[in-house]
Amino acid sequence: MEKVIVIGSGPAGLTAAVYAARANLKPLVLAGGMYGGQLMLTTEVENYPGFPTGIMGPDLMIAFRGQAERFGARIENVDATQVDFSKSPLIVRTVEEEYDAKTVIVATGASARWLGVPGEEQLRGRGVSTCATCDGAFFKDKHIVVIGGGDSAMEEALFLTRFGRKVTVIHRRDTLRASKIMADRAQAHEKIEFLWNTVVEEVLGSGHVSGLKLHNVVDGSRYTFDADAMFIAIGHDPNTEIFRGQLDLDQAGYIISPDGTATNVDGVFVAGDVYDIRYKQAVTAAGLGCRAAMDAERYLEAVEFPVTAAAAS
Repeated sequence: MEKVIVIGSGPAGLTAAVYAARANLKPLVLAGGMYGGQLMLTTEVENYPGFPTGIMGPDLMIAFRGQAERFGARIENVDATQVDFSKSPLIVRTVEEEYDAKTVIVATGASARWLGVPGEEQLRGRGVSTCATCDGAFFKDKHIVVIGGGDSAMEEALFLTRFGRKVTVIHRRDTLRASKIMADRAQAHEKIEFLWNTVVEEVLGSGHVSGLKLHNVVDGSRYTFDADAMFIAIGHDPNTEIFRGQLDLDQAGYIISPDGTATNVDGVFVAGDVYDIRYKQAVTAAGLGCRAAMDAERYLEAVEFPVTAAAAS
């Protein structure tokens, strides 16, 4: 019987593991086949406190993991494939194992949607990004492209005008899906231009983004477009498929929590981007991981040492 199982190993999951381990709960972390979350796909991180000269994303997550293991967290690089939260103990399954747990912290994160075009994967972290807050400052006085037509894309484009000399928004339709206020704000900005009815077919560059191959879906034309960076803002998908029917999810698939940690199942807590639809930063995910671990600890204390009505009076 595990006291705490943490599912996920990004900043939220590993912070939860640090706090649970320091509370002597000996957490088991099911880290996934590739641990570390989205920061494993990031190059230099400049906005995580404590690193004034920045730190590489993978190095930061290796440090997170080492700290959790130092205090006694057991980390397995396997994926949780199925859960049963309908009874106690809680059950978490992998391909080869089944675990019983008194509490579970779900920190499986959300995955950014990618375009899936040639060159995109090879140039991730080298001009291809899904996070303007994380990477925008690397492209001062550069020509930056933003892909998307929703509020997120407009927010990214407006933010990137602080750095780039020009920002071009590429959208596959001729109208934006963004709210009117966000669309008006972006379209009125002197640094932002729009390419309508256009999709990216390939990301070009050797070691770094140098341009894009574009296709106009209306007139059929194809051409090369010079750019120094491409930020993709077409949404995120929460990694919650195995929790459907077990935990309450919103229409987009994010876990619902009334207080930011508790779920509809006693003993199951949530942390990080699998719940947080707004901030999606490493530091906020870490904070949520801390909260989830502390709430799990309090839950275990209440279960193991219940306060009766007579004692309370």
